[in-house]
Amino acid sequence: METLVEIKNLIKKFPKSSIPALNNINAQIYKGCINGVIGPDGAGKTTLLRLITGLMTPTSGTITVDQYDTTNDLYKIQEMIGYMPQRFGLYEDLTVLENLELYASLHGLKAEKKQQVFDKMMHFTKLKPFLNRYTGKLSGGMKQKLGLACALLITPKLVVLDEPSVGVDPLSRQELWVMIHQLLDEGVTVIISTSYLDEAERCEKILLLNEGNLIYTGSPKDLISKMGGQVYIIKAEGNERRKILRGLITSPSIRDGVVEGHDVRIIVKKSHALPQGYELLPVPAKFEDAFIDILGTEAPKKSSFAERMQPRAANGVAFPIQAIGLTKKFGDFTAVKNVSFDIKKGEIFGLLGPNGAGKSVTFKMMCGLIKPNQGQALVAGFDLLTASAKARSRIGYMAQKFSLYSDLSVMANLNFFAGIYGLSGKQKKDKIDEMIEVFALEPHLLARSGGLPFGFKQRLALSCAVMHEPDVLFLDEPTSGVDPITRREFWLHINGMVEKGVTIMVTTHFLDEAEYCDNIALIYNGNCISKGTPQELKESVQSEEIPNPILEDAFIELIKRSRLDENNGDKKAI
Repeated sequence: METLVEIKNLIKKFPKSSIPALNNINAQIYKGCINGVIGPDGAGKTTLLRLITGLMTPTSGTITVDQYDTTNDLYKIQEMIGYMPQRFGLYEDLTVLENLELYASLHGLKAEKKQQVFDKMMHFTKLKPFLNRYTGKLSGGMKQKLGLACALLITPKLVVLDEPSVGVDPLSRQELWVMIHQLLDEGVTVIISTSYLDEAERCEKILLLNEGNLIYTGSPKDLISKMGGQVYIIKAEGNERRKILRGLITSPSIRDGVVEGHDVRIIVKKSHALPQGYELLPVPAKFEDAFIDILGTEAPKKSSFAERMQPRAANGVAFPIQAIGLTKKFGDFTAVKNVSFDIKKGEIFGLLGPNGAGKSVTFKMMCGLIKPNQGQALVAGFDLLTASAKARSRIGYMAQKFSLYSDLSVMANLNFFAGIYGLSGKQKKDKIDEMIEVFALEPHLLARSGGLPFGFKQRLALSCAVMHEPDVLFLDEPTSGVDPITRREFWLHINGMVEKGVTIMVTTHFLDEAEYCDNIALIYNGNCISKGTPQELKESVQSEEIPNPILEDAFIELIKRSRLDENNGDKKAI
């Protein structure tokens, strides 16, 4: 294959760190294919992409793009690259059309070509009906499509996409990947970083980074093939899966373990004996299994936070979380339509749905952040809109977007939220010390919270949500944008809290982790279109076309069916 990007002896150091962000990287990016840059949080992925685009300069070593050096030939390189940054980089107070106009000017797009290019981008992204909508009002998926459109206003040789699917629902992710393959058909080379490891399997070549080092380069299939005979499924029922997982991950022979529907999926270390006392079913490995194995990362063994918690006492309320006929209107638009569900004590309840479907509005009504037009949202028997501060103190909440004080240090945020939740004196100091230890915040205590790596932002946000040991916990996409290792750590804490009787409501776009939920409500177009266990949702879409559905298959198929019903069976209208 022909090389487009050549990376030689690349080292990147930052002034305040003694450890290189990238350490002696040598790699090639091939023309006309999808090249994935994969790794855990802090591995150096974004740094590498910024170096390739010329936004940073190497400490030593070289990068060439189509034989042009990124340091000496910067302008030539930037003319041939389309770049979509990790954080949404467009202007939210401009409309879709105004953002396109602005970026067309920045790219020097000539007036006679501009309309032709705009028409092409609108067809490509399907954003034409939203040209006059403010960008800040777009759904997550639409924002990502617009970001991609602005990166493609010139016809690039290379498109660099840094985490384009963070915070994007499975349907929108599917559409983004259709767009990526259309770029390949036009001869464009793609470099993509992603925290969704199923997306890594779609790449023809990957560069796997860890702590600034390149530990694997090659095809995902070749890496997966090394996992033969290490991956097994153990059948379980109900909450037994959590107990089985908790028992297994403490075994020295187990590399990793996760819940998968009614089952537990484990990776057994090479040359180690299989665990006894279980019915083990060998299954094909996935890229995520190979990723965990090559990093040599041990599955987290226990949640020290959950272990220290006292079991939640019964308070006489049958359902700690209840939605009763919730309806919310914004002007003439009905965002949520008569949604109802009950959540039992010590249950994980998943609220799923595509971007813009009404999921977040429903979630905010449950937290008392938005007042419904009709219906009630009850938590621990209280309506939070009228509840006392004492009732609210029994609730923990972690927002979808980082909602702590970005200009305060990590320590200042911990102190502030401990005070908000009524902790004081020795109890406050002990709880803050515990959060620092449990979430490994010690190296970042004096750092400005807004400048933390994304994984540590989420750790800090979770620590502030749980330090007062709430009876009910609301988690709005708690693992969005974090790597699989950090996600496992979060779910270890979540499962541990549930076993102590905490009731948890969670939203997520990682449908593999939605398997941990005891029950799920799927929201689409403001309606609850399906409810049940993860297994029940999967079984509801099982067919000759989808004989062994995963939860993502169920998500997509149930929404397609709902769209079909809305359009009176007209598939062309979908």
